[in-house]
Amino acid sequence: MTATVRLDEALESKLNRLSDVLHKKKSDVIRDAINYYAANIEKTKKSRILMAVEKTKNSDKNEYKDFEGTLDDGL
Repeated sequence: MTATVRLDEALESKLNRLSDVLHKKKSDVIRDAINYYAANIEKTKKSRILMAVEKTKNSDKNEYKDFEGTLDDGL
């Protein structure tokens, strides 16, 4: 697939510098950047999901403590 991207001068300059420093074609730098960006989004999503699961577990644990206390109150 071929894609066309319009860059302002500052971004084009950054791309040219990266290409020179990394000794890669500009298209390779762009592909690497997209892969890096996508991986970080996935990592962030997984992190948020894990935090939500942890909050739910802690909430359930507290709820269970309250319930467990009622079992020991002599009823």
